[in-house]
Amino acid sequence: MIDFKKFEKYSKPGPRYTSYPTAPEFSEEFSKEDLIEYYSKQSDDRDLSLYIHLPFCRSACYFCGCNVIFTSKEDKKVRYLEYLKKELNILKKHLNTNRKVTQMHFGGGTPTYFSPEQLNEVIKMLKETFPNFSDDAEISCEVDPRYFTKEHMAVLKEGGFNRLSFGVQDLNEEVQKTIHRIQPYETTQNVMNIAREAGINSINIDLIYGLPHQNRKTFNETVKEIIKLNPDRLAVFNYAHVPWLMKTMRKFDETTFAPPSEKLEILKDTIDFFTTNGYKMVGMDHFAKPEDELFKAIEKGELHRNFQGYTTKGGADLIGIGVTSIGNGVDYYAQNYKDLKQYEAAIDNDELPIFKGYRLSEDDILRQFVIMELMSNFSLNIKRVEEKFNIDFNEYFKNDLPLLDEFIEAELVSINDEKITVSPTGTMLIRNICMPFDAYLKKVPENKRRFSKTI
Repeated sequence: MIDFKKFEKYSKPGPRYTSYPTAPEFSEEFSKEDLIEYYSKQSDDRDLSLYIHLPFCRSACYFCGCNVIFTSKEDKKVRYLEYLKKELNILKKHLNTNRKVTQMHFGGGTPTYFSPEQLNEVIKMLKETFPNFSDDAEISCEVDPRYFTKEHMAVLKEGGFNRLSFGVQDLNEEVQKTIHRIQPYETTQNVMNIAREAGINSINIDLIYGLPHQNRKTFNETVKEIIKLNPDRLAVFNYAHVPWLMKTMRKFDETTFAPPSEKLEILKDTIDFFTTNGYKMVGMDHFAKPEDELFKAIEKGELHRNFQGYTTKGGADLIGIGVTSIGNGVDYYAQNYKDLKQYEAAIDNDELPIFKGYRLSEDDILRQFVIMELMSNFSLNIKRVEEKFNIDFNEYFKNDLPLLDEFIEAELVSINDEKITVSPTGTMLIRNICMPFDAYLKKVPENKRRFSKTI
């Protein structure tokens, strides 16, 4: 038995490391001219990954931390598609859009809140702008099962989509009512059947632990029902409670949250259940069947992490399209305006709608590599880092490595001359284990860090 009580001390604010440096470091000093310069320098041989943000939702899910716009007005969606098209035309002036596309992802909001005809319009304009999709491109869409029909599926299938991710979060009625997302099991089962009948053989289901009124018993019941749907992948996220950012989260009674020790027990139960029922753990919060390319990437040490989570498609420049979307290259991040009016104003001015970004230093690139390796593969080949960056690892990180001592003493991490290895229990605290390598955290007192808690 693991005594999770002793790990409660690690429940502290910390990044999820979908990027490094993290989004709070992005600055408005980074301009559209900077991004244009980065685009001009990019090699035509580097692949592209596209992220398209479709921001609208009919109503609020109170747990959601995404950048969404609530509307029931059809004309808002029509107007947004007009501006997407304009943005793509501006993008073509500055970026070689004939480069090979290896990945495309529709996120939101609720992409399938748009009608099938509107989604078809989006796909068409993207394919016209980026005509060179690779044969094995990963083309995926986030789906709210409450807004998904056979007509949506037909459009996505025709558009080349080969992966779908269904948001479920939890099946417990009390939890669903509290988070303002009523979604019966049958609704999810129905959309799974629609996708399978269309030949989609890579389906992910999203679950969240740490929501109000959840406990070990109720979440165990959810995972036992979900596995009957036979998803190819699962993402089991730790609920990120950031009420200072998201007003809807203020509706929750925080006394209904499970304590950190129980959340760790829920995660441990979930890991045990899925790994004894044919799935392998991938990264800190994903599970996949052994034949899945995510798991194969781990075996090769080629798993990557980006804003969409874990992926096998590394080495591509990410182009963010739409309001609030984020793109990145080897040494920069760039984010579009979050405010719809500002986004439209920039486009009306024939400008890329860039709001802020970040230029990575050599130190950033090195630390990014170290953190992403640990987040993805739960180990770090020290000699590989030394060769890749021409450093003495122990000397370079002499002020950071002592911060791992407490994890070593707790048998969560082991280090030798060749490798840093995270133990199976340590994987549950991987965010904490990466934090000593984060140069920016050291500049901010712990009580001033504006992140969700790591547990």
